[in-house]
Amino acid sequence: MTTATEQAQTGQAGIRQAQTRQAQTRQADVIVLGAGIIGVSAALHLQERGRSVLLVDRGEPGGQTSHGNAGLIERSSVVPYAFPRDLATLAAFASNRSIAVRYRPATLLRMAPWLARYWWNSAPERLDRLGRAILPLIERSIDEHRHWAVAAGTEALMRGEGWVELYRNPRALEQAVSAAAGLHGYGLTYDVLDLETLRALEPALLLGAAAGALHWRDPVTVSDPGAVTRAYAGLFAARGGTLVKADALELRQEGAQWRLPTEAGDWRAAEVVVALGPWSGDLYERFGYRFPLAFKRGYHMHYAAVNEAVPQHPLCDAQAGFVLSAMQRGIRLTTGIELAGRDEPSDNWQLDQAETIARRIMPLGQRLDAQPWRGARPCLPDMLPVIGRAARHSGLWFAFGHAHHGFTLGPVTGRLLAEAMTGAPAFCDLKPFAADRF
Repeated sequence: MTTATEQAQTGQAGIRQAQTRQAQTRQADVIVLGAGIIGVSAALHLQERGRSVLLVDRGEPGGQTSHGNAGLIERSSVVPYAFPRDLATLAAFASNRSIAVRYRPATLLRMAPWLARYWWNSAPERLDRLGRAILPLIERSIDEHRHWAVAAGTEALMRGEGWVELYRNPRALEQAVSAAAGLHGYGLTYDVLDLETLRALEPALLLGAAAGALHWRDPVTVSDPGAVTRAYAGLFAARGGTLVKADALELRQEGAQWRLPTEAGDWRAAEVVVALGPWSGDLYERFGYRFPLAFKRGYHMHYAAVNEAVPQHPLCDAQAGFVLSAMQRGIRLTTGIELAGRDEPSDNWQLDQAETIARRIMPLGQRLDAQPWRGARPCLPDMLPVIGRAARHSGLWFAFGHAHHGFTLGPVTGRLLAEAMTGAPAFCDLKPFAADRF
C-alpha cells in the first residue's frame, strides 16, 4: 500500500513528465507532409508569405518520385496526357507488347472504372476544357522554378534549350508536325528537323532508324531533378524553416490543432498540407476521404557515355515512349507507362526493350545502377491534380496527383496553394483542382 507521501511523489513525477512533454511540443503555423518537389515548393512559398513551416518526410528530400523523372520543366505540354482514342494505338496497347504502355492484367481489371473515366475525360471537348484549366500553371512553370534558382544554386543544373521528339516512322512524323501546327495559339516555338538538321543538333545520334524530329524549344531541362529538389529544401532550411523526419501516418487532429510526433519531438500546427505524392492515399483515407487515385509507374537506368557521346537535349522516342537525358550520373533512360499497383514487384521488360532500341539511337556504355529505379506517378482520371482545402476537416489541405508533371508543376503548385492558404489573390482559378470535384 502506497503512502500519501509516495502518492504525492508519484503525482509530482507525472506532472514533471507532462511538463517535459509539453516543453518538447513545438508550434508551427503549417506542417507540410512530404518533401518531394510539391511539398518542398509549398513549404518555400508559405515561408515567403510569413508562415512558420515544419517540413517533414520519412526520408531525404527529393528521394522518391521527384528524383526519377526525365528532368523536364515541360512548358510545351499544353495538352494533358490523354487516353488514346484511335483504334490503331488502342490495339497496340491492348496487345501488351507496347514499350510505351504496359500493364498487369489483374491491375487492368481493377483499374477498369478509372480507365473508363480517363477515356471519357479525354474526349476532345472535355480535354480542351481541362487543358485550359491547367494552362496557367504550365505557362508559369519555368518562371516559378527560376524564382529560386539563384538563391538555391540550381542555375548550373538548368538548361534552356528544350527537348527533341524523335520519330522513326515518316508517317508518324507527318502526324506530329500537323498536331504541332494545331497548337499555334499557345505561343510555343518548335522546329521541324530533317535528318541533316537533326544530325547537326545531335551529332552523337545514330540516325539509321530516324525519319526526323520536332525540337520543342520552350521547355527547360535539368541534369539532376533530385538535386534540384534537395537544393530547394536546403534553401527552405537556410531561411529558417524546420525540416525533420517523421511518419506522416501518425498525424492526429486534436481540437483546432494538428499534432505530429517527429524525431525532434511533437509538433502542433493549425494547418497541414498533404503532399505525399503516391502515398497521399495512405493518409487521406484515414480521415475518410476517397479519391480515384491510380498509378502510372516508370523506371530509369543510367549508362556510361561512349567516347563522350551524350544527348545534347533530352531525346524522346515518340513510338517507344522513353527519354534519353544527359544527367550528372550518366545518360538516363526513363521508360514510359506501366499500369500496375504502386507497390507491386518490378518488371524490367519495358526497360530492357527500351534499352535495345535506345542503343540503336545513341551509343550507350555499361549500366551504372545496380538495379533499375522505379517510381509511381499519382494520377487522377481528369488529368488534373488535387490542390486545395479538404471538405470536412478544418486546416487540412491537399496537393497531389500531378501525374507526368510533378517536377514541372511543383513550384507553381506551391505558389497557388500558398496564395489560397494565406488569403492572397490567386493567379488562376482554383476551382478545377478542388478536392470536392469528385
